[in-house]
Formats: sequence, C-alpha cells, structure tokens
Amino acid sequence: MPKHQPLRIALIGAGAISQTHSLALKRTTLSRLVAVCDINDQAANSLAEPHGAQAFGSLEQLLAEQSFDAAIVSTPPNSHPEICVELLERGIHVLCEKPMAVNLELAQKMFHASRVSGAKLTMASKFRHVDDVRAAKSLIDSGTIGEIVLFENMFTANVDMRSRWNSNPEVSGGGVLIDNGTHSVDIMRYLLGPLSELRVVEGKRLQSPDVEDTVKIFVRSNAGVLGDIDLSWSINKEQPAYINVYGSEGTICVGWQESKYRRSQDQTWTVFGHGYDKVQAFVDQLDNFVLGIHEIADFVVSPEDALASVEVIETAYQALADSRWHPISGDSQQRVTAEA
Repeated sequence: MPKHQPLRIALIGAGAISQTHSLALKRTTLSRLVAVCDINDQAANSLAEPHGAQAFGSLEQLLAEQSFDAAIVSTPPNSHPEICVELLERGIHVLCEKPMAVNLELAQKMFHASRVSGAKLTMASKFRHVDDVRAAKSLIDSGTIGEIVLFENMFTANVDMRSRWNSNPEVSGGGVLIDNGTHSVDIMRYLLGPLSELRVVEGKRLQSPDVEDTVKIFVRSNAGVLGDIDLSWSINKEQPAYINVYGSEGTICVGWQESKYRRSQDQTWTVFGHGYDKVQAFVDQLDNFVLGIHEIADFVVSPEDALASVEVIETAYQALADSRWHPISGDSQQRVTAEA
C-alpha cells in the first residue's frame, strides 16, 4: 500500500457517539484528529485536548481557521444535509453518522454535492465493520447453513430518551425506528441483499407522545427471506444474540459476547467470534474511510447502500401509519445508477 501522511480529520459534533470516534482516532495510524467543533465549548475542548487538537464553537469558525482533509459529522440528523453539503462543496471528504438524512430527497442532495465536487461521502454503519457480522456474512455466502429462510434482529435496551434530541421528531426524524432501525435494515441488506417490502407495527409509547419507542418490523428481501426486527428504547429483551439467521441446514447466532453456528448434522455449536467490539468496529470503519479517500479500497458502505437505508426507513414510516405491507420502490438505486 502506498504510504500517505495521516489524513487530517475534523470531528463535527461532540456528543456521545463522538466519544467512540475519538477512541478510534487514538488507535489508528491512518488519520489524526486536528479539530473538534461543537456549540458546547466544554464538550469540544474535552474531546480535542487528548489529541492536541483545536476546539471550535461553530462550523464557520472551523472552516475559517483550520485546515483539514476530511470530517466526521456526528451532529443530530436534521443538520446532516446542510453541514455535509457545505463541507463537500469545499472539497472536504465526509463520513456522516447514520441516519444519513431524515428523508431520501435530502440524502440524494448530499450525494449530488459529492459527485459535483469530487469529494467523497459515505455513511457510518458500525455493524458492517464488526468482525463477527463480517464472519456471519461469509458463512451465509458460502452456503454453510443452506438456503436462508428467516432473519431476526433485536436492538432493545431500556434507555431514557425523553430529554434527548432523539425524541424530538423535528431534529431526529422520528423515534426508535429511524434511530436503531437504520442499523437493522442496513445489517439485513448487508447479509441478505436488497429488500422488497415491509410492515411496521408499533407498541406502547411509554417515553414520549411524539415518537415511537417500541416497534416491530416485518421485512422481506428480494430473495424471499423474511425478516423479524424488534426495536425498543423501553424494554430490554436480554438475549445473548442480536442477530439470528435461520437456514434450511442450520443456524447462525451473532452475539454480544460470543457468536456461533450449528448445522443440522452437528451435535454441538461452532464458535466463530468473540462478540461485539465497538471500538474495533469504529477503527475499521475509520480506516476504510481513509483508504476509500485514497482509492486504495472501496467504501464498505457505497452510495447505493447509504441511500437505500434512508429509503427503507422512509418507507417504514409510511408503513407505521397504517400497519400494512408497503413495497420498497428501489428509487434510490435507480437514481444513483442514472447519475453515475
């Protein structure tokens, strides 16, 4: 691999997820943090100081006073399009936290800005970089458990969101469906391919009358695999696995502490992973971002993947309104192909 100087990174937003980005930046040699920008001066300084980086209170100040090659945007979702387009138009590469945008039209504007400027844009999707999830994909693709029939995913934890921006739909775009569900649909697409239709059923609203905090998604892939996804901020199902994939010849379980599979003829489970390492996933995600900028590797999350995740969630909110099955049009894929 050709040697490059470490990429100079600015972190836009100093909230909870930025803490993990900061840890990842400490571990990698491919990039270094040179700036942190947040309207909360204390939060920005706290993240910047261990890296010897500069702290800024506004994007305007950052752009006027600091040179950098790329940015990680980890602000609330409603701010992503404006911030990312501003950066991209200046030729600054962007890794944008999920969800990319609160609707498909805004996400498409972001990628249009990337195509026009030539600056690269990709979406953060940490589970694609988890070793056990990648190993599960290899097992599925190799036919280890036969024809895939059913996919299960659970992201349920009792987390009080009432005082956070996540429960303000004008900022977040919705509740647990857009928050955790963006990961869920992207994982299913990553493991099993494009999705064709879905149905969403909502549970009790315990935290806020404004957004959903417990939902179940039924989704079907183009290949006919049925998905069953549970999302909640208000319950914890306390299951060891957050992904289960059932095939005609066996089962794969991807867990928080351990991952394993068993074929129909096996007497025992075969362990193939050591669980969920969040910081490792963020390091690999960051390194893929840098290698993609240098055109040494393809982005793990392509423009098609990012736009599809927004489109599926947008369709999910339509389905949430009436609990019927809704087709996923695939317009995002067609738009990217037509504009390439």
